[in-house]
Amino acid sequence: MALRQHFTEHPASVGETYLGHFRVAARFSRCLAKAAGAAAVHAVVPSMCATTASECIRELYTEMNSGARGTAHAAATAAAEAA
Repeated sequence: MALRQHFTEHPASVGETYLGHFRVAARFSRCLAKAAGAAAVHAVVPSMCATTASECIRELYTEMNSGARGTAHAAATAAAEAA
């Protein structure tokens, strides 16, 4: 695999450019960091951040399974299950 393909193949498979994919992935990373922090706070003080982590995960799940990304995700999941 050529070096360039490492940066372009997957973004293209979900209908994005490298930069567009970078932005989405960075936003996902921020949301997951927020969810992890909220879960840690919730572990110590159960009355705090009771739904923050699950709300973040639901939001990411919805986005991951919609549009071109959802189609690509479904195809990858089917291929993995078939293997």
